[in-house]
Amino acid sequence: MIPDRYTCKGQDISPALNWVGLPEGTHSLALVFDDPDAPMGIWVHWVIYNIPADSSGLPENVPASKPVLSGGAAQGTNSWGRIGYGGPCPPSGTHRYYFRLYALDNGLELKPGATKAQLLKAMESHVLAECELMGRYAKR
Repeated sequence: MIPDRYTCKGQDISPALNWVGLPEGTHSLALVFDDPDAPMGIWVHWVIYNIPADSSGLPENVPASKPVLSGGAAQGTNSWGRIGYGGPCPPSGTHRYYFRLYALDNGLELKPGATKAQLLKAMESHVLAECELMGRYAKR
């Protein structure tokens, strides 16, 4: 279960994420955090890309006020139309939330604020590997 701290019920800040074992040839990373159980279709909570390949994760509370982060990572636009992280906030029931991390063989020519659709298109034929982490959340 995703702790309240990372949701609209809590502080609505991004969680710390860590990874290891990137494939050889990884030049950059991209991350998408979304909810496939949203009533109006997949709801995108966070898009971040051009994460340097030498990073081992993202810290807690990545500031949404910074479209470009140190190291050159850029944050995209979520389903609320805002740049940066927006935490789980389901209208009812328990929803599944997926963090998907992509190892890419290049950096992406995307300006800050790109949408998930723009990111996925830019990543075509550049994904070396991907992994996912699924969490659940229900407002109580």
